[in-house]
Amino acid sequence: MPAVTVADILLLPRISEPDPAVAHDRPVLTVTTAPSAFEGEGFPVRRAFAGIDLRALDPFIHMDQMGEVDYGPGEPKGTAWHPHRGFETVTYIIDGTFRHQDSNGGGGLITNGDTQWMTAGGGILHIEEPPEDLVMSGGLFHGFQLWVNLPSRLKMAPPRYQDIRAGQVALLSSPDGGALVRVIAGEIDGHQGPGITHTPIALLHATVEPGAQLRLPWRADFNALGYVLAGSGTVGADRRPVRTGQLAVFGPGDVLTFGARQLMDGPSEKLEVLVLGGQPIREPVAAYGPFVMNTRAELVQAFEDYQAGRLGTVPAERTTIPEEPHPGHDVL
Repeated sequence: MPAVTVADILLLPRISEPDPAVAHDRPVLTVTTAPSAFEGEGFPVRRAFAGIDLRALDPFIHMDQMGEVDYGPGEPKGTAWHPHRGFETVTYIIDGTFRHQDSNGGGGLITNGDTQWMTAGGGILHIEEPPEDLVMSGGLFHGFQLWVNLPSRLKMAPPRYQDIRAGQVALLSSPDGGALVRVIAGEIDGHQGPGITHTPIALLHATVEPGAQLRLPWRADFNALGYVLAGSGTVGADRRPVRTGQLAVFGPGDVLTFGARQLMDGPSEKLEVLVLGGQPIREPVAAYGPFVMNTRAELVQAFEDYQAGRLGTVPAERTTIPEEPHPGHDVL
């Protein structure tokens, strides 16, 4: 890690230093540690949003850090065919390779900094799995999957697939060159990422060198989250400690601050942070298994439509609904 680097960071566009006279640092409201679990056919994940009120996450619903795991031969695993409705899935692969296929004709291989962005909308079936050669050889696998909610008016939008290659992301530097920022979606300081989003969000992956600090200008109308993929450091102006597998939820303001420890307390040599935020939708959320809707009646309809084959068809393989991390129904 990371998959996308540059030979000379000082040649990249610089993120503007926030003006201390007018900038307002966002306070850190909470820092939580993601519990470990297994997903799909048995690959290890960390549930990044576990225990966080959905109102603090809005417009996001769920996020898993997949790995980091070094598989032996025959060990890599994926998911079975399964349905989705009412939201978007964003899968970012830092190390390793994953294959996506869906009932709308989207799909392909993503690897080493690539992102697949699938809008489930009114309904889709898809599968995510390692390619056969990776299953045979084993190897390092690390990434994350994020669920982005859709407002009620777009819940039944036509499905869409975006294939975002590592070389397409916007690469930026902090003013002193101590941090590399990869903008996958949204805009940071006037620099636009390639992801096309129905819901206004920003998504980026930052690498902060030991002892360095990153101060990001951030839209005041967006919420703000920082998840530590690797390494250790601090968040917020008051330098609250964070480490691998922890999520920081920020309060109001327009600047996010991250710092890397001079000496790391784990295997990573740098602080790797996934930074994300968006414009809250502020609508009721009814989520169960692979569906994210606004009401329980809409969930029931989604299951009925899936069972009736109205979410798409998959040749030669019977689909099942896997267990997913959203039992019950929450209201924003």
